[in-house]
Amino acid sequence: MPNFIHREYKTVYIRDVVRMDLDDLITMMSGDTSAPAYWVDGVLFVAFSAEPSESISKKEIEGIVYIEKMLFTKYPVFSRTARSAINYEIPVVNMQNSKLFGELVKWLKGQPFWND
Repeated sequence: MPNFIHREYKTVYIRDVVRMDLDDLITMMSGDTSAPAYWVDGVLFVAFSAEPSESISKKEIEGIVYIEKMLFTKYPVFSRTARSAINYEIPVVNMQNSKLFGELVKWLKGQPFWND
């Protein structure tokens, strides 16, 4: 029988964080069907990982992950989809129960740009 091990990330590096209005975030995501938008605690966001490489893979095994870009907007109430003013619509995944994403949103709300 295999051993199952759950090991949380030790460090998450985020290179660029961009607060956007809802329409801009949806417009950016509407052409990319491979990346879902996530919702946690009043925040709608998308995170783009660093390009895979041997060194990135080694770091991930060590518990270190790199996010190249994170886009977010305040979105108080969860819904299965988010729609822009010009009727683009993207799917939204409720990740409220994710400890990692919960900590990410908590960190995000503590940053100076949260209220910009």
